[in-house]
Amino acid sequence: MSEFRTYLLSLQSRITAAIEAIEGEGGARFRADAWQRPAESPLQGDGVTRILEGGRVFERAGCGFSHVSGPQLPPSATQHRPELAGAPFEAMGVSLVFHPRSPMVPTVHMNVRMIAAGQAGGEPVCWFGGGMDLTPYYGFDEDAVHFHRTCRDALAPFGEQLYPRFKQWCDEYFYLKHRDEQRGVGGVFFDDFSELGFERSLGVTQSVGDAFLPAYEPIVQRRMNMPWGERERDFQLYRRGRYVEFNLVWDRGTHFGLQSGGRTESILLSMPPQVAWSYRREDPPGSPEAQLTERFLQRRDWV
Repeated sequence: MSEFRTYLLSLQSRITAAIEAIEGEGGARFRADAWQRPAESPLQGDGVTRILEGGRVFERAGCGFSHVSGPQLPPSATQHRPELAGAPFEAMGVSLVFHPRSPMVPTVHMNVRMIAAGQAGGEPVCWFGGGMDLTPYYGFDEDAVHFHRTCRDALAPFGEQLYPRFKQWCDEYFYLKHRDEQRGVGGVFFDDFSELGFERSLGVTQSVGDAFLPAYEPIVQRRMNMPWGERERDFQLYRRGRYVEFNLVWDRGTHFGLQSGGRTESILLSMPPQVAWSYRREDPPGSPEAQLTERFLQRRDWV
């Protein structure tokens, strides 16, 4: 567990340093908010929430590390492992969501985590989870292809079957059931994963974490200086509403954090700073806004 903790803290530092480099001279910088749970808390542990707000490129970027333990797993973590219901647990991970200022730059999410749990007197059970997915407002084929290729290549050393399986898992998970709509163009997602044994399952998780910057940074560099105006901003805020809906209604990570008594500010760092809803909005057929739904928010093979 200590080695994975060291890896996660390094991953958080590498990613936030890269985002600050994109912000450039005079751009926003991350504020580090280190925290520790009080003795009377239902959860014990510590973490570091790094948050950047009001940036030149990123309107809000949150990247959090947490390492907590508790007396019993919350329901969101035991639905696939009923034999561990009520077992004490330890969990650690890095989770991030970046909301760019420009509507031409997609929002991105990435998470890698490990959970260990077990009943008293027994061997603990360890499993991993994580993934990354891309949520554009204005779609570009080359961005979706690049993102998926990078995900595929990160998983390739562990078996050719993992990418198509985790890609499908991502499509099925990041889906707004109440709207019959995908959240974005997907990526990869996995959970309750331990089938390759501890070392190789850990390797899968670290490879996904290490692939995040190569997957996302080139897209930001391509799109961050493209022109945009009030029309594009209005559409971005409207589409951000879908992101909020998914995170609050369906996301298991949000539910896990809230059900286990986690730190609310850190759990909700994924929320965008500004968002809007429109009643039954309809965009003209063939418009760039309509193409997002017609072409990009569809389950398809990008590589």
